[in-house]
Amino acid sequence: MSQETKFKCLRCGYEYVEKYAPDDDVERACPKCHSNSVRPEKAKKADAAKEE
Repeated sequence: MSQETKFKCLRCGYEYVEKYAPDDDVERACPKCHSNSVRPEKAKKADAAKEE
């Protein structure tokens, strides 16, 4: 199941929201600089504790 997740470009720092499913292997490119060094925002420790 995909959900809206914040992504951040490691090259230019641009942040944007896009659908994300952890089990899908999709190569993404930054909409601003077109770098492929884009990573999803990591879950905060408090959010992770709530999910358990």
